Amino acid sequence: MSGVADVVPWRTFRWRDGQQHFSGTYWSATVSGHVIYESRLELARLLLADLERSVKHIVAQPFMLHTVVGGKVRRHIPDYLLFTEGCPVVVHVKPRVRLPKPAVRSTFAWTRELVEGLRWRYEVASQPDPVVLENIRFLAGYRRAWLFPAALLEVLRGGEVDGLRFGAACSQVRDWPASLVRAAILHLMWTQHFQVNIERRLDSGLALAGRAAA
Repeated sequence: MSGVADVVPWRTFRWRDGQQHFSGTYWSATVSGHVIYESRLELARLLLADLERSVKHIVAQPFMLHTVVGGKVRRHIPDYLLFTEGCPVVVHVKPRVRLPKPAVRSTFAWTRELVEGLRWRYEVASQPDPVVLENIRFLAGYRRAWLFPAALLEVLRGGEVDGLRFGAACSQVRDWPASLVRAAILHLMWTQHFQVNIERRLDSGLALAGRAAA
């Protein structure tokens, strides 16, 4: 991954009056810096990537693919390049309703061929499950590790609240304010010290299982 941290997006935002998508920047815990997105759907995939433990680095708009298909020059810029514990993953983000369009299918077909020819993985991402997305959006509010006392995180990682329901765990560690304990537990859910099923609604009845016990 040498030099990857210095890569800048191939293109910058395009702004125009009345545009239907919303661009912006997201502070990623994975890269300890900002990553751009060009739509709310791209932001959703970015949140998922930031949560994934296997993802070690994220690059937005990483490069332009260039080839000849059917005698015509084709160019395309992927939305994300994810460096994982396995192989790099090239991600295209597209609304589900647009996937059947011939032009989209053609672009994704030759892109997949190029990417997989490098022995990388290729992914087309559309709308995630709404429960999953809402859970990740919520947990992402607690992703910044420096906001939590290291001593408190050490106590919580030590097993004192393992197996307790979330609501009970927040009042179990009495040397710290319950509100701070609650926030720190949510941070450890984000880092996945506490295993979380993000496919179900998070609530106070959730049992905390430490990583070693999962």
